[in-house]
This record gives sequence, C-alpha cells and structure tokens, in this order.
Amino acid sequence: MASNRGVVYLGPGKVEVQSIDFPELKNPKGKKITHGVILKVVSTNICGSDQHMVRGRTTAPAGLVLGHEITGEVIETGADVEFLKKGDLVSVPFNVACGRCRTCKEMKTGICLTVNEGRAGGAYGYVDMGGWVGGQAEYVMVPYADFNLLKFPNKDQAMEKIRDLTMLSDIFPTGFHGAVKAGVGPGTTVYVAGAGPVGLAAAASALLLGAAVVIVGDMNKARLAHARSFGCETVDLNEDANLADQIANILGVPEIDCAIDCVGFEASGHGTQAKTEVPAAVLNSLMEITRAGGSIGIPGLYVTDDPGAKEKAAKTGNLSIRFGLGWAKSHSFHTGQTPVMSYNRQLMQAILYDKVQIAKAVNVEIITLDQAPKGYAEFDSGVAKKFVINPHNLIPA
Repeated sequence: MASNRGVVYLGPGKVEVQSIDFPELKNPKGKKITHGVILKVVSTNICGSDQHMVRGRTTAPAGLVLGHEITGEVIETGADVEFLKKGDLVSVPFNVACGRCRTCKEMKTGICLTVNEGRAGGAYGYVDMGGWVGGQAEYVMVPYADFNLLKFPNKDQAMEKIRDLTMLSDIFPTGFHGAVKAGVGPGTTVYVAGAGPVGLAAAASALLLGAAVVIVGDMNKARLAHARSFGCETVDLNEDANLADQIANILGVPEIDCAIDCVGFEASGHGTQAKTEVPAAVLNSLMEITRAGGSIGIPGLYVTDDPGAKEKAAKTGNLSIRFGLGWAKSHSFHTGQTPVMSYNRQLMQAILYDKVQIAKAVNVEIITLDQAPKGYAEFDSGVAKKFVINPHNLIPA
C-alpha cells in the first residue's frame, strides 16, 4: 500500500507529522463507498479553527489528523463518480455534505443531516464533525465527490493562481459569508472584529462587495498594519478608549452599518481588559456600535464545550451576552458553519478574473508538510500570516 503522512494532534500545544493510513473509499465507520475520490493534496491550510483544538480549547481527541482546507488532484475515483476524472484539480469545501438530505437540498451544506451521527454538519479533521480524516496530509479521501468538489476549469491557470484558489476551501467563503450576512453592500460602513486570517478575508470581501469604509479592530499591531496595507482603517483595541469613540474618530459618527465577528469564543476584553479573556466581549461590543436595524455576521467560532474556559458557564457555551441591547436595536444575528458551496464558484471566478487578491490580503506563506508544527507555533504567536502547507512541493515558495 502507498505511504501517507499527516499532521496529527497529540494534545494541548502538540502537533506532529506522522505516518498515517493511506486513504480508502470508506466512510468513518469503515463502510465501503463508491461516491468518493482520493486526492493527492496540492495545498492545505492551517486554520484558526485548528488552533482552537491545538490550544486544548475543545474536546478533540489525541490522534486526530488535522486539516479541513484542502485543494487537490484526483488520483482515484469511486465507481459512482460521474463528473470527475483522474487528473482534475479541485477545491474541497470544508463542509462534508451528502447533497441528498433536506438541508443540503436547501444549500445549507454546513448542517448536512447525514454525515455526522452526533449533530448536524460534518467537516474534515475536526472535533465532533463526523470522524472524517483531515487533509493536512499527502493524500485524503473526499466522499460524495460529484456534489462536494469544485473543479477548476483550467488546471494550468489554476496552478498559476493556487495561492489564491487554495483559500476557496474555507477562509475566503467564510469571510465572504460573514460580510454577506452582515448586509455589506455598496456604500456601507463595516467593522470587522479580528485581524486574523478570517478577519482579513472578511475585510477583503467587504471591499469586494463595495463597502465605503472597512474598519478592522484587533490588539495585534502587525495584523492591523497588514489590514491597512490593502485599504482598511483600523482601531487598536489595546487603547483604553471606548470603541464607539474610536469608530467616531474615523467615520464622524459612533456607529457602523454592518458588523462581522471574526474572533469567536476565545475573545478578550478591550483596553484595560485587553489581556483578560471575556468570551462575550466581541458580541457585546458589536451590538453597541451597530446601527439600529443592522446585521451582525458571526463567522467566528463558538463551541458547545470549552474545557479551557475561564468562566464556568462558558465551559458549556453559555456566554454573558447583552441580548436585550440587540433586541432593542432590532439587530439580526447570523451564526453557524459557512455553506461554502453557496459562494466558492463565484469567488473562484473573481480570483481567475483578477477581481480580488485574497492571498495578498491574508498574507500567504508557503511551508512544507514537515514545517507544519512550526507553522502552528508561529500562527499561535500572532504573526500576520496565513500558512499554506505544500505536501508535495508543487507550489513555489
């Protein structure tokens, strides 16, 4: 049998590249399937959601093969795969979806009802998401391939733009989803909480959608500087200043039209509380600065079980949210896993026709598979980079 290696979670703060099983056309229960394909992984990205697991902030088990942001070349097809062939270069939505259940037919592929026995929704290499093996590896299996996979129309053209196209598996659609659900459109003013890769993707998405002003808030000066490099305004949340006043210094009024939470449950307070974990800090601040009748997109991750939470209630996902304020201002809240297939084809076209440079916006750095543990450590330190793993050295550094 052919060899395979992947990035394996060993416990809080520990990942290692190990030999793993070569993928087979089987589901996590070991049942043979005919609707899947095996991919040679061309690129696979380290995600902030992976970092939550690696920090020990979820119930992820040791031995989990990580990775849900996957782009690859088809090397084997199941007997029932009709529209893909060996050699096709494809983007893999991080959602594992059957294409047959009620929610999939509604294109709510983030909450497929059949691919995970524990809850709605499946994903590769992620805790409580169905047991599907992750793709931070040399090879990976993708089920329901005809439904799930986005084939690039021209392989050579795609490889020339692979740094951008690799973002289609999660980060770009996720940032775009947050912007869409926040109501971003031509002439809107937008606040993005968090200048990590998803926040930067959301900011780039807001600009693509025609926002008049995009403001990014964070405590990391390097990340804020990178946000400014492609046209965003920024606020430094280390400053002991009211967020509404900081918004007013930029816009002339203390409110914005659209807000996007790209931080999630590991949020910190602002100003004097900047180094204190306050899980509801972002959501509460967004309700304060979003105009009456505005919308808040929440692509930032919130979990049902957080063993590392400082607050007892937060360990089971209960946060001290000032919901009455949002209700009084008639805010709309949009949560949940991004349905990648709702956006990836259109975003692919935007990349191929040079309407957006998403790799530049999130500051892609190419690393080898063996450098993945170092990439995790650097990402966790707060560097302003998006690490893309290059398992077979097919992407120039």
